Amino acid sequence: MKLARSIRFDESDTNVFERAADAGEWCVSGAFAFSDFTEADLTGKPRQAFRNGWLSVEGFGRSTFVATAEIESSEIDALTMALAAHFVQSYGAPNLEAALPVAEEEIRHMLDLCDDHAPNTLLVVERTITDDGIHEAFRTIKPADASVVDVLGPMADHAIEMSQLKPEE
Repeated sequence: MKLARSIRFDESDTNVFERAADAGEWCVSGAFAFSDFTEADLTGKPRQAFRNGWLSVEGFGRSTFVATAEIESSEIDALTMALAAHFVQSYGAPNLEAALPVAEEEIRHMLDLCDDHAPNTLLVVERTITDDGIHEAFRTIKPADASVVDVLGPMADHAIEMSQLKPEE
């Protein structure tokens, strides 16, 4: 089985999210956190978390990038319980018994998303609000194919230009 772990290419997640996930934390989509949001709610750091943030199930921070990794069933059980407890503590679920099926579904969704991908495949999420609710689109970048353009998308040209600047002497 495979699930996704947060990764960091730099420290930008600490600047764009209220709370950044630590590298290596297990993650889920986390779109549920925005279920009652409207476009008016999407400003600043919440907007960035909504648009492109995966949710860590260990520290409940956000990550722009995740990579698929092998996971043991005992780890999945622990993550499911942690997520269910988070639903009780942070989202008003009445108890663990009521929260557990929702947490199981969230973890199962992420397992299904990661299942067909080789370990270390990068995943990126892009969310929008539609008339039907939250729409998520997922993009994968295979490890052998990863380049700065694949990872940074539209920011790639700027990153390449900046990397070619010579330091002032």
